[in-house]
Amino acid sequence: MQSLGNSLKGFDLEAIRARASMLTSTSQVGVAEPEYKCAICKDEEGYIVKDDDDREYWRICECKSIRRVERLMRSSHITDEFRQKRFGNFNHVGRPQVVVDAFEAAREYANVFREIRSSRQNSIALLGRPGCGKTHLLMAIANKLLSSGVGVAYFPWVEGFNDLKSDLDAVAEKVYRLQQAEVLYIDDLFKGRKEVTPFQIEQLFAIINYRYLQHKPLLISSERTVSDMCEIDEGIGSRIYEMSKTYRVTLQGGQELNYRLSGM
Repeated sequence: MQSLGNSLKGFDLEAIRARASMLTSTSQVGVAEPEYKCAICKDEEGYIVKDDDDREYWRICECKSIRRVERLMRSSHITDEFRQKRFGNFNHVGRPQVVVDAFEAAREYANVFREIRSSRQNSIALLGRPGCGKTHLLMAIANKLLSSGVGVAYFPWVEGFNDLKSDLDAVAEKVYRLQQAEVLYIDDLFKGRKEVTPFQIEQLFAIINYRYLQHKPLLISSERTVSDMCEIDEGIGSRIYEMSKTYRVTLQGGQELNYRLSGM
């Protein structure tokens, strides 16, 4: 059996080594550097710096707050279309005074949220006729809060309860997440069927009561008034009434309030 040395006789070993070196360096050139969302901290959300005394310490990168907002946006269940709802693109000029009142109440609530978030009256409810802009205004609040790093969970009444009923084994977990959300936005509360089911009342009370006791804010839109809610369940209605006492607008009137019917 030939030895390795004998098998290489007649070959230029230096040429072979040079060729191997060239292939290795070529393959290394083709390896792309990792792509980072943040070139400063390389996605670590912080980096080590030295102070004037040459002591090292950890500095939080500015990208951390940006990435938190991105995560909050994704977990809010707010659609891309609804993320475009802002105070700046809500048309209240020339609208009935009660619509203007709702606009001003929503904008003020968003501005003072951090001051009142732990108080008893830390919630807002826009109630009354459809087409008044209730959802737009509460979405504007939600988007502003999310942009400032406050978590908001969006729960549309009809779709939300369809989701709860679709997997009864997961009801407790889903209700728990709604109880724990920093801010919970219930859209179109009690929309749909005339008779609210015992299942809906039971789960809603568990959510509202927990948030009431823990002083966790609610954003609520509904075509029902507080009196209507109390007729459905006084425990739920009275808690919503107290939590939204400072920031509650009931939009009552005719079809002139419905922007979708303007021009009829």
